[in-house]
Amino acid sequence: MSEYRYFVVNKPYGVLPQFSDQDGRKTLKSLGKFPSDVYPVGRLDLDSEGLLIITNDKMLNHKLLNPKFEHNKTYLVQVEGDITDEAIKKLEKGTEISVNKTKYKTLPARCKKVEKPENLEERDPPVRFRKNIPTSFIELTIHEGKNRQVRKMTASVGFPCLRLIRLAVEDLRIVNLPRGGVIELDKEFMLEKLKLKKDAGSAPRTNQARHRKPSGGSKRPGYGRPKPKPKGRR
Repeated sequence: MSEYRYFVVNKPYGVLPQFSDQDGRKTLKSLGKFPSDVYPVGRLDLDSEGLLIITNDKMLNHKLLNPKFEHNKTYLVQVEGDITDEAIKKLEKGTEISVNKTKYKTLPARCKKVEKPENLEERDPPVRFRKNIPTSFIELTIHEGKNRQVRKMTASVGFPCLRLIRLAVEDLRIVNLPRGGVIELDKEFMLEKLKLKKDAGSAPRTNQARHRKPSGGSKRPGYGRPKPKPKGRR
């Protein structure tokens, strides 16, 4: 059995979170060479950016994608308009969106208005916005993963999403990793940052926990030790 490999990618806008595409669009192959048996964990849409985990560890994939384990995911969201305190409170309490053509109320979340990060790279292509309408930024942390959930949430409170960047999964964050960058991490560090060490082999959290806001993360997030560049080709 081959060893487990763990990669973190800062996925750019316009790159599919997969390794092949029949329509010829950009895929993860455009970011570098990866072992042939790895795959992305979860979705990060074509028009979204940021942290994407790539691995051949099926148990990690199960733990992160199974909603019973409730892993926090934090996003930087640029919205159209100057978002209000009222809208932020609605996002925190849960807002009604459509999921598979059915009304669904999102679980409690953490949300705060933030300034545009100084080190935020401009998107390529640039965000299209209307000159007469300002934009603003929020950090939103959720622990569920409905299709295009964050975009639907901000639109439901009157502030459409213009740009969406996943900053973190639990304490694993994209820090100083440039757009399109790839780094390999060792298993121990990856599991620690994803808070999977204590959960490994344990029962899922209770249903009661599902109705609490996501817990706060580490104040000193980062990557840690990179491993040698991946061998093999796709």
